Amino acid sequence: MNKSASFDLNFYRNIGIIAHIDAGKTTTTERILYYTGKTHKIGEVHEGQATMDFMVQEQERGITIGSAATNCSWTKDENLYNVNIIDTPGHVDFTVEVERSLRVLDGAVVVFDGVAGVEPQSETVWIQANKHRVPRICFVNKMDRSGADFYRCVSMIEDRLDGKPLVLNIPIGCESDFKGIIDLVSMKSVIWQGDDLGASFVVGEIPSDLVDKANEWRDSLTEEIRSCLLDEINDENEELMMSYIEGEKEIPLNLLKDMIRKGTLAAKFFPTLCGSSFKNKGVQTLLDAVADYLPSPLDLTEIKGTNPKTDEEIVRKHNIDDHFSGLAFKITCDKYVGTLTYFRVYSGTLKVGDSYLNSTSGKKGKIGRMLLLHANSREDIKEAKAGDVVALCGIDATTGDTLCDPSNPILLESIEFPEPVMSLSLEPESKAEIDKLSKALESLKKEDPSFQVTTNIETQQTLIHGMGELQLDVIADRLKREFKVGVKVGAPEVSYREKYRKPVEINYQHKKQSGGAGQFAYVEMEFHPLESGSDFVFESKIKEGAIPREYIPGVEKGVRSAMTTGYYGYPMVDFKAVLVDGSYHDVDSSVYAFDFAAREAFRKSVSGGENSVLLEPLMDVEITSPEDYMGTIIGDVSGKRGEIKSTDSIGKITVIKCFIPLSEMFGYIGHLRQISNGRASFSMKFSKYSEAPSHIAEKVKKSK
Repeated sequence: MNKSASFDLNFYRNIGIIAHIDAGKTTTTERILYYTGKTHKIGEVHEGQATMDFMVQEQERGITIGSAATNCSWTKDENLYNVNIIDTPGHVDFTVEVERSLRVLDGAVVVFDGVAGVEPQSETVWIQANKHRVPRICFVNKMDRSGADFYRCVSMIEDRLDGKPLVLNIPIGCESDFKGIIDLVSMKSVIWQGDDLGASFVVGEIPSDLVDKANEWRDSLTEEIRSCLLDEINDENEELMMSYIEGEKEIPLNLLKDMIRKGTLAAKFFPTLCGSSFKNKGVQTLLDAVADYLPSPLDLTEIKGTNPKTDEEIVRKHNIDDHFSGLAFKITCDKYVGTLTYFRVYSGTLKVGDSYLNSTSGKKGKIGRMLLLHANSREDIKEAKAGDVVALCGIDATTGDTLCDPSNPILLESIEFPEPVMSLSLEPESKAEIDKLSKALESLKKEDPSFQVTTNIETQQTLIHGMGELQLDVIADRLKREFKVGVKVGAPEVSYREKYRKPVEINYQHKKQSGGAGQFAYVEMEFHPLESGSDFVFESKIKEGAIPREYIPGVEKGVRSAMTTGYYGYPMVDFKAVLVDGSYHDVDSSVYAFDFAAREAFRKSVSGGENSVLLEPLMDVEITSPEDYMGTIIGDVSGKRGEIKSTDSIGKITVIKCFIPLSEMFGYIGHLRQISNGRASFSMKFSKYSEAPSHIAEKVKKSK
C-alpha cells in the first residue's frame, strides 16, 4: 500500500534541497530524515555514511553526484504532512541533476553557507529555480562556523540574486556561541540544549539583549506583509484590513502566516531562516516553514500540454479526478530491478497493471512494478496519485518523456540540457571488452542526458563528452567498478566547435559505375554562417524537376552526418546549408547517392581551413583567496588568456570573477593551491564559445 495514498493533497510537499557544493544540503537532509523518524541514526557526509549519498563515489569523495529521492512525514499543528524530498548535487559538473529535479518539484529549500554566503553555484541553482518558477525558502546554514554572518548573507541574497529575503528568524549568538533562533512570526526564542542530537529544544521569551533587534526585524516583516494585504481588501473587510495596514491593529498570527504563504507562492519574497544542520540546530523550524509556506500540488497552476496529434493546448488539473499524466525526470540502471524511471505524477492515478502511452515516443506499455524510494532502498506500492514521486520499473522511457492515459493523450513540456564542453578518449583493454564497453556506455547515456558518446572517424577512438573533469572522472570510475569494464582512459580534452567564417558556394558530382546499376548525384550548395545558438538549418531551393522530391532528404542527411567533423576535427555549428540546384539520373540516382554527394560537398566546403573558425569554450571562473595573494592570482589569470570581470573584497578575502578558456583550466586546482600556499579555491561553469586565437587553432590542428 502506498503510504502517501491516504494523504490529503493539501498536506503534500514535493521539495528539493539545492545549493552550492559544501553548503550543507545533504547534512540538512540527513537531519530532516532523523527528526521525521525516517532514519534512526544520523548519517554524516564526512564519514561517508550519509543515507542520501549511497554511490561509492559519493561516499569516497564526500559530495553528492546524483539526485536522490526519499519520502518522510512531519507533524505541524496536528496536521501530518507527506514530504517528498530530492537531495541534489552542488558541483557544477552535475548541474543537470538540479535542472531535471526542479522541473518536477513544487518548492525548494536553498541552503547557503553562513560564512561564504551566495556562491557561484548558488547563483546557478537560483536561476534554474527562477526558470521553473519554483517557490523557495532560504536557509542560512553553518551559523556555528567562524566568520558566519547571517545579516551579510541576507544582503547577498538581495544584491547578488535579486531576490527579496523575508527574514522569519534571526540567530541567538554566532559562531561557537550560536545556540538558537528568535522566531519573528511568534516572537519567541527557540534554543537547542542537551545531548539528544538536537531532538529537543526550549521555546521561551526573547533574551532581553535581543528584544530591540527582534522588534526591528519584526517591523520589517510586518511592513512587507502590509503591502501584500492591499491585495486582500474587498468591500466586506475593507475597514478591518485598513486597520492592519495602517498599524492600528496587530496582524493576527493566522493572517500573518497566510500572507507569508501567499507571498511565497507568488515569489514576492523568500522566507529566510538560519541554523546549523551539523550542530543540529534550526532544522525543525525549517521543516515547520516547509509545511507552512511551501506549496502543495493544489496550489500550483494548471498543467499545460499539447495534444500530440493536433498540437492544440490541453489543460490538466493537479488532482486525482483528472486523466492520468506525468513526467519521467530521471533514469537509473539498477542491477537488481533493471531500469528505474523516476516519475512525477501530475494528475489522475496510475496503478500497477495499467496501460500507459509514452506520448513523447508514441509507444504504449503496461506498468509492471512501482516503487516508493528512500535513497537506494525501496518499497513496492500498488498505485501512485497526483502529487506522488515514484519509480517505475522496466518501462520504455527516457528523461523528459510524458506518460499519460492512452485514451486521453497529452504531451508535457520536456527538459532541456546543456551541451557538453569536455571529452575523454576511452580504449578497451582487449577485444573482449568492446561489447561490454558499448553496453555500459548506453546505460550511462540513458541515466545522464548531459553525457554523450561519439567515435572519432579518423582514429576510431571512443570519445565520451561531459560538463567537466569531475563528471567524466566519475563516469570512467563507474565503468571500471560498477560495470567491470577493462578500459584505458585518455587525458581530458576540450570539446571545441567550428563555424564558417563567410558564405561559401560548392558543387559536387558523385558518379560511380561498376557494372549494373550505378550511382549518380549532382548538387550545388551554399553554406552560410549563422548567429551563435542558431544550430543547423537546412533549406532547399530546388525548382520543380531538377531533383526529385524524394531525394532531397538524402541531402540533408548527408550534411548532418558530415558536420560532426569540420576542418579541425570538431563539430560544425550555427550554419545554414542551402541546396540551390542539382541534377539526377533516371536509373542511377538514389537517396544514398545524394546523401554521399552532400557529405562530400560539406567536406569540400571546409577543406583547406581558410573558411573555418575554431571556437573554444570560455569558463565563468570565480576564485576566492586571501587578499595577500590577489596580485599573484590576477597575474596568473592574465597568463592563462583570462579576462578579469570584477574583484570584490569580503573582509580579508578577495573574490575574483573572470573568463578563462577551458583549455587553460586543466589541473588548475593544484596550480592554484601552489601559488596561494593552499589557501585559495575556485569554481567554474561554462559561459560561452568564443573564437580561438590563431596559434591555438594551429596547435589544435597539429594535434588531430
